[in-house]
Amino acid sequence: MRMKMWRTICLAVLLMMGSFGAPALAGQQPLTVYAGAGLMKPMDELKTQFEARYKIPVQLIYGGSGELFGMIATRKAGDVFIPGADKYNKDAVKQGLARAEGQKLLCYHVPVILVPAGNPAKIQSLRDLARPGVRVALADAKAAAIGKVGNEILTKNNLMETVAKNTVVRPSTTNQLLIYAATGQVDACIAWEDQATWGQARGKVDIVQIPAAQNSIKTIPASVVTYSQQADRAQAFIDYIASPEGKALWRKWGFPVARPE
Repeated sequence: MRMKMWRTICLAVLLMMGSFGAPALAGQQPLTVYAGAGLMKPMDELKTQFEARYKIPVQLIYGGSGELFGMIATRKAGDVFIPGADKYNKDAVKQGLARAEGQKLLCYHVPVILVPAGNPAKIQSLRDLARPGVRVALADAKAAAIGKVGNEILTKNNLMETVAKNTVVRPSTTNQLLIYAATGQVDACIAWEDQATWGQARGKVDIVQIPAAQNSIKTIPASVVTYSQQADRAQAFIDYIASPEGKALWRKWGFPVARPE
């Protein structure tokens, strides 16, 4: 009880700093935040707003969720972990890399099929990914959350073996999937729906929805890294990006904050 009360007091002081002329960002130890590559757009904006309000500097490190997990395990350093799917967070807690206490659900990640604008290969469903001659991109399941999720969806629908034969590239991040689809290097990829809202995607990709019964919607969590030397500030950052103001920004970038039906 005393520990919780002390942490609450510390967080209150940190948050008040933004209102009472906190010192400049320069010279402060930044919070190191490991975030999934597919979260780049909202996270960049959340970082800017958090720094401006609370005068706490933030360093963002982007990568595939599996890659970030490995970084934390190897470096034994950092402050906040925000993977693209909750599985990585649960594994981090289980292996002692992240704290269960204080973790927050931020929003949801919805898998879709992204195709080049105009859908030249006429992809209408997951089953079309198995048609002869269709060029498919799937992310590396060992590096990116969407790679593992893509495999999960295809396996669930008994399409893994046939679609694997059409898979021409397996990039390590979801951002690279978007590039392959937008430039027409592939006919389709399984990616996150929010990517279609990005500036570089507008007018260059179309979305083919995956029916709920065939899909595997994921939650995006945030937790404090066990090795953090500034855990109170790390928790303050998590609380901010999970706040109503933070969730409005997630929605802006295409991330549902209520679980889609």
